Amino acid sequence: MKILLVDDAHSVVMVMTARLASYGYEIVHASNGHEAVEAFAAQAPDLVLMDIEMPVMNGFEATNQIRALEATKQWAWTPIIFLTSSDTVKNLVTAIEAGGDDFMSKFVPEPVLNAKMKAMSRIAALRQSLSRANQKLQDLANQDGLTGLCNRRSMDLRAEQFWLMAVSQAKPFGLLMLDIDNFKKFNDHYGHQSGDDCLRQVAQAVHSVTQEANAQGLVVGAFAARYGGEEFAVIVPDSSADALQSLAQKIVFTVAALGVPHALNEAWAVVTISVGGALEPVAGGVLSNLFRQADARLYDAKKRGRNRSVTQS
Repeated sequence: MKILLVDDAHSVVMVMTARLASYGYEIVHASNGHEAVEAFAAQAPDLVLMDIEMPVMNGFEATNQIRALEATKQWAWTPIIFLTSSDTVKNLVTAIEAGGDDFMSKFVPEPVLNAKMKAMSRIAALRQSLSRANQKLQDLANQDGLTGLCNRRSMDLRAEQFWLMAVSQAKPFGLLMLDIDNFKKFNDHYGHQSGDDCLRQVAQAVHSVTQEANAQGLVVGAFAARYGGEEFAVIVPDSSADALQSLAQKIVFTVAALGVPHALNEAWAVVTISVGGALEPVAGGVLSNLFRQADARLYDAKKRGRNRSVTQS
């Protein structure tokens, strides 16, 4: 458990640190409320032990700011215990109203301190477990269940964020729309289970090529998503026309190289993909129009014989 200890009295800090460290806890120090808020944001402690009377900013105000920070950042609630030499009813009420959770004397007997810290450790463990569970739920909400790529909802949100960033920085914004050639025939011929396997293999290929392009610096921040059915999208937030074309061609080549049998995909007899791309050189238009342009070029790639990419007029 990581504890943020906030107190301006050096003697109190030394004694309390020694006591808490003897239990195996990690201690972070702050000497006033302002430092406490900064340390809380930077260190993400599991527990805050907060003095009340301090220079610059007192413990009540610091606690208010910490609670506001948690609300703004949507961070999990962190227990705050006020440390005091005077456990008056007035101080107790003010502490709770400020957002504190408990009240403890700076000279608390060792058995009481040990018991309270054990309770806080259990709470910290529960918070970490809940955080992992929430992250897992968030991942599930953002991923396509079949392919593991971003789902349509997640793609729309992320694409909009990247688009707004591109507009504000006057940077190019690229988009690829991909569709598996003759996929209905594949499903009819091989069955839906094989169709699902095919979708997973193609998705993995598209994802791998996209990640490789990011790693090589060909593009920046690109990611793949399942758009719907047998259709995929690759969002390319920072790209040139040449880079977008190169990425599209690499995806086409890589999918065909998988060698997934597709007897009804004339001329190749393996699964292939067609790609349409669009690029806003200096972003400032409408994102939905970029999708329409990429989709039109995907249709053009189909008309030209499939297993190819079209990223320019």
